[in-house]
Amino acid sequence: MAGTLSSPANGTDAVQLVERLTQIGIALSQEKNKDRVLEKILLEAKSIANADGGTLYFMDEAHELLHYAIVRTDSLNIAYGGHKQPAPEFKPIHLYDEVTGEPNYGTQVVHAILHRKPVNIPDVYDADGFDFEGTKKFDDAFSYRTKSVLTIPMISHRNQAIGCLQLINAQDTATDEVVAFSQNVQMLVQSLASQAAVIVDNKRLIAEQEALLESFIKVIAQAIDAKSPYTGGHCVRVPQLTEMIAAAACTATDGYMADFDLNEEEQYELHIAGWLHDCGKVVTPVHIMDKATKLETIYDRIDEVRARFEVLRKQARIAYLEECAEEGADKAALNAAYEAQIAELEDDEAFVVNANIGGEFMDDEDIARLETLGARTWPYKGEERPLLSKEEIYNLSTRRGTITAEERQIMNDHMVHTVNMLEAMPWPKHLRRVPEYACGHHEKMDGTGYPKGVLAGTMSIPARMMAVADVFEALTASDRPYKKAKALSEAMKIIGIFKENNHLDPEIVDFFVTSKVYLDYAKQFLSPELIDEVDEQAILNIVPKPMETKKPIS
Repeated sequence: MAGTLSSPANGTDAVQLVERLTQIGIALSQEKNKDRVLEKILLEAKSIANADGGTLYFMDEAHELLHYAIVRTDSLNIAYGGHKQPAPEFKPIHLYDEVTGEPNYGTQVVHAILHRKPVNIPDVYDADGFDFEGTKKFDDAFSYRTKSVLTIPMISHRNQAIGCLQLINAQDTATDEVVAFSQNVQMLVQSLASQAAVIVDNKRLIAEQEALLESFIKVIAQAIDAKSPYTGGHCVRVPQLTEMIAAAACTATDGYMADFDLNEEEQYELHIAGWLHDCGKVVTPVHIMDKATKLETIYDRIDEVRARFEVLRKQARIAYLEECAEEGADKAALNAAYEAQIAELEDDEAFVVNANIGGEFMDDEDIARLETLGARTWPYKGEERPLLSKEEIYNLSTRRGTITAEERQIMNDHMVHTVNMLEAMPWPKHLRRVPEYACGHHEKMDGTGYPKGVLAGTMSIPARMMAVADVFEALTASDRPYKKAKALSEAMKIIGIFKENNHLDPEIVDFFVTSKVYLDYAKQFLSPELIDEVDEQAILNIVPKPMETKKPIS
């Protein structure tokens, strides 16, 4: 009886058919690979209908073209698309005429899609209203006889056509004779197509949401890049290096990483965390983030200091000329004193300019000299002002680098902002560790890192991998305003020092060396002249200093 769940095509009873459709739905919903999903849809439909062939079409985003996704004809051994077969190379089918814009109702799949109804043709050679010239040419070319064709539109729960399922030549199970697709079979295939459409559409929605999330994350990185080109590259390279380390660890068969593995969801979780690891820098002031000299704020104030020295030189010149104009002046002695004064000013100016760069360590003698210079005065609108203000002396006295302790704290606070931002987000279960992965790259094994000061050994391995990636990228970066890029060997020596001082996980550092991920990264991102020989054994031989440890989180 029409409308029942019995199928004369395969002889399966109603209960078994219901169970089978349920199992198919479960299998489709659990499968994550898109190609496998599409292949399973077509193969299960062919099996239910006992069809010799079939094609699954997929709609493009503009809803203008139907693309061939999977093609199968068993008797001709034709197989395109799916998990392992080559993709179909057939031209897509236009839903609308390219010239007139009218619907191509003469094409069976288009008719089914646009009318949202199945098309069941017992024999294409006796059918009216459709153009089967292409089908007949195929038959002639392959000595085939296309007879019965069932076309089912795949409509999602949002009433959007996402594709079309077409089956060819239903076969009688007893005689293998080609027969028409029965109404019962049509109903079963419609049920499968409906399930499949919802599942495929849901997977597409999830993929679109993930793409939206990822694009938003990258927009944040681009915003940081727009603020500072010096950190934009960092936001891109750190996730790449972290993923390189993790990928190598997943293939390790012995040593510390032998049992390490990340499934597809965990890899994506780490990928997202890598892109977000410095998102808090969106609130870091640019003049601190990009501070290339000690006196730089919105601009480099060294030019103001140099102008003061120029005023002192002009003042000395005027005094010298006035004294020379006096009767009986000893011009030779005055000239010698003047030249000595100018030489001293120029030497002091050069000292201040060099101190401003921050390239060398400032010792106590250097700082004392700055304070002495600060006690000198220069004339400005009839009053004497200090040659160097207290704030300028404080900045110039920064012993290493260009950033003061207060500015360093502001820089470090980007991690506080990162933590606050990421921990405030309602992460789904498969991304719940993004905050931990992203927020731990400044923590140290000995607990002296920031922002939380936890023992890094209590963090997960991926978080510790990101810490290694963050340090190594910073050491080898060529786009920092405050330092030159280091040669590979020098960068790896410093990584070794971090290992010795329990700042980085020694096991991950050793793996970083033995897996040669450091070299793979260098070949991709470092200038050739910076890639030199690394003494790997020296790094591996380093023994970390004793410290308190906790059991690592798996």
